[in-house]
Amino acid sequence: MGIEEHFFRHEFGRIVATLTRLFGVGNFALAEDVAQDAFCRAMETWKLRGLPKNPSAWLMATAKNRALDILRRERTARVSAPELTRLLESEWTLVPMVEEAFSAHAVKDSQLRMMFSCCHPCLSEEAQMALILHILCGFSVKEIAQAFVSSHAAIEKRITRAKKILAGSTKLFDLADADFPARLSSVLQALYLLFNEGYHGSSPEAAVRMELCQEAMRLVNLIIKQPALATPRSFALAALMHLNAARLPTRLDGSGNLVSFFEQDRSLWDHTLIAEGQALLDLSASGTELTKYHIEAAIASMHTSAAGSSDTDWKQIVSLYDMLMAIHPSPIVALNRAIAIAQLDGPERGLQEIRVIHDLHRLSSYPFYPATLGELELRRGNYPVAKAHFSTALSLARNPTERNFLQRRIDICEES
Repeated sequence: MGIEEHFFRHEFGRIVATLTRLFGVGNFALAEDVAQDAFCRAMETWKLRGLPKNPSAWLMATAKNRALDILRRERTARVSAPELTRLLESEWTLVPMVEEAFSAHAVKDSQLRMMFSCCHPCLSEEAQMALILHILCGFSVKEIAQAFVSSHAAIEKRITRAKKILAGSTKLFDLADADFPARLSSVLQALYLLFNEGYHGSSPEAAVRMELCQEAMRLVNLIIKQPALATPRSFALAALMHLNAARLPTRLDGSGNLVSFFEQDRSLWDHTLIAEGQALLDLSASGTELTKYHIEAAIASMHTSAAGSSDTDWKQIVSLYDMLMAIHPSPIVALNRAIAIAQLDGPERGLQEIRVIHDLHRLSSYPFYPATLGELELRRGNYPVAKAHFSTALSLARNPTERNFLQRRIDICEES
């Protein structure tokens, strides 16, 4: 994706959130139209006159002027947020109100309120993520469908339905509302899932979706910079994202092939992100709450602080997975725990732990379940068995990157 597209995506979310605050959630379509109009004018003007010194300010000014025109023309509650209606009565209050809405701190506040609005309790996690990607990150319906392996029609229907529910709110969520703690939990979970979808992409096109990780990190950074939202749980999630994102440069090699965690060149990990992640993890320890984000970030910290696999404190990592299973059990957590046990006590012990995973059938379509069995059998020297497991994983692979990775594993089994 080009720099231009990243820029427009980022600005789209800021502009739509600001306009929605002015017009009201019920007029969300109008906010989108005005934002789109600003982008169209930018493309036409910049093509003729060249890029302005501050493209972001130019877009914001264009959207602000258009909003003023609309509010002047239709000074009714129908075209504005109810709590702002009284300010439309005079030009003396209208202009300062719009200027204030487009100020830097107000734009950030609008983005946060929009994020919380997207995580309405009546919406599923999938719908919440789709709205965040569409509204705040500027992703098209097609891109969201690809990211979550769904049809264009299904995502379009989900977003349309979600917008109708939002419209019933009439205004953006207020961070002072009573259900703020529950909404914060939903927002963090949506961003957690968004980052994971980028990191372990189930997309049929790519195994790693860097742009999803970047958007999740951008939004979580917006959260932790707001004092009321900078909770230990928020810091823990931000730490987890930073520590995992530090390993992104080595998930794929120069040819775009997936690289096993144990084969990654740790010198290429982003040590600035690791330091930031560790600092955030320290901040997350300020409270008494222990969440899955804390434990997963602690595991990620153990990995990033080790010089190599053989220097990793696998005993401590197994202990952390035990804690994670106690508060947030799942077959994938259990599978990762078994991998850690295999590193600590050998592949046979790892295989034993996999066999006793509760709800193991839930991993039946997950390619890295049979791939893990293949890796452990490969380490035991059971090449035919390992090949069979890798072949099963290959049949479940979701994109060319995974298929290439698994085929290379099959080739190793055949050559051994």
